[in-house]
Amino acid sequence: MSNRAWAPDPSGDSWFRIGRIDITSTLIAVAIGTLGILVWVIMPVLPQWLFYAPQHLFAGQVWRIVTWPLADSISLWSILNLVLLWYFGRDIEAQIGRRRMAWLLLGAWASLTVATTVIGLILPGAALAGMGMIEFAILLLWIAEWPSRRFLFNVPAWAFGAFLVGLQVLTMLGTRRWSDLLSFIMGMGLVAIVARAAGLLGEYNWLPGRRPQTVGATARAPKVSRAQQRAAQQRVSDDQRMDDLLGKISAQGIHSLTSSERKELDRLRQRRRG
Repeated sequence: MSNRAWAPDPSGDSWFRIGRIDITSTLIAVAIGTLGILVWVIMPVLPQWLFYAPQHLFAGQVWRIVTWPLADSISLWSILNLVLLWYFGRDIEAQIGRRRMAWLLLGAWASLTVATTVIGLILPGAALAGMGMIEFAILLLWIAEWPSRRFLFNVPAWAFGAFLVGLQVLTMLGTRRWSDLLSFIMGMGLVAIVARAAGLLGEYNWLPGRRPQTVGATARAPKVSRAQQRAAQQRVSDDQRMDDLLGKISAQGIHSLTSSERKELDRLRQRRRG
């Protein structure tokens, strides 16, 4: 096997590459979900020992807190969930980078686990299994970040998201699944806070999280050399160009960039990291 079959990604957009495949945070999450399906194929009873419900904590089965995303079986919906996670997750990862995307996915897992635990200790019936809820959280974040993007039949993203959330809520109300409903509301609220901290949902100022830093009027301005001034001007120019490219991604998707624009975006990211 060639020593180039497994190599770090010089652009920094992925963790590493296997051949021509970029191994990103989103792809790793999809691989974890795929592993859960393969485990079910080999051992159909194993997901019963992987899903999570709060009462399992009292039985000492703490591992379920970590293993519940693997508790899945092969079906049209499980495959569709993984496809949608990859499709929408890659756009978000292109926006915030692989490291923040990894923290976002971990934060979604933690948020859903905490919500299910808190609600499940009050009302019976709350449980988590498979990647479905994580995928749904990523989909809603994508819609919240680009509400004007269009789906099938030219439906705006915000309307499609409202339909999906309404369908979930009405289904839970109709089946009297109160614990699932409260866990869903609390979990998605926590995911939104995590996403805000990761750099998403910047226009939703009512959400707690990262705030732009301001400098007090009485602060003394530091002395700036000419070299620092030139570096600052270069950063401003780079930021403006990066904003233009990210705006194009936001409006038309990552695949709307030409090869030269992608290379330029990589160079800008490298200079910003430097």
